Amino acid sequence: MIGMLTTSKSVRVTVAVVFGLSLFALAQAADPPAGAPAGAAAPNAPSAAVAAAAKPMGTKVGTINIEQAIFASNEGQRDFDVLRKKLEPKQNELKGTADEIDSLKKQLSAQQDKLNDESRDKLVKQIETKQKSFDRAQQDFQEDVQNQQGEIGNKILTKMAPLIVQYAGANGYGMILDTSQQWPRGPVIWYGPAVDITQPIVEAYNTQSGVAAPPAGSTAQKPVKPASKTAAPATKPPATTPPKQ
Repeated sequence: MIGMLTTSKSVRVTVAVVFGLSLFALAQAADPPAGAPAGAAAPNAPSAAVAAAAKPMGTKVGTINIEQAIFASNEGQRDFDVLRKKLEPKQNELKGTADEIDSLKKQLSAQQDKLNDESRDKLVKQIETKQKSFDRAQQDFQEDVQNQQGEIGNKILTKMAPLIVQYAGANGYGMILDTSQQWPRGPVIWYGPAVDITQPIVEAYNTQSGVAAPPAGSTAQKPVKPASKTAAPATKPPATTPPKQ
């Protein structure tokens, strides 16, 4: 195994967009259109979330790690484990190719002074050809991983966002900050566990989804990550380098 994948940049961006749109939709549902009776909400709006959003805003500030909430939910653990197993054969194939390229590079490094020009050029060409093929396959695999991971994250967050709004409204929060990205990349410099609502949201989502927890003793894993890009192949030494006697 090459290793496990942490949440990718594309997933973080997509999660932020979906979360923002979800909250915007709920806010729109909570505000009745002009001319509507007081207290009326948009048709088919999530009643609990709308009721929470319609309450006077509290003054508390809370935090949530959206990425952690998605991955820690029973549904997230289940779906990402399915994805990991699905992608594992391709990951192992890429690892085998990367190992083969590394072996050829070591061979070139160890024997380049003993090889004649024709043999050396042939080996360098072989490495370069395999490297280009590997790079293309690796890029395609990485895009596939990110796309499928993003689909899972979006699906879960679309259903989780109303719960966050409902929880915030019911518990007097006037603002919830996402701590998925830490300062200086994110807006949060520091926060304590007392204001973090990640775990309550995960528990509420698990109850709502009805997805059973992973079997006892199992370890939740995120999708496999693409093989690391191998270093550039060794080049032919200068013509002035004398051969080893």
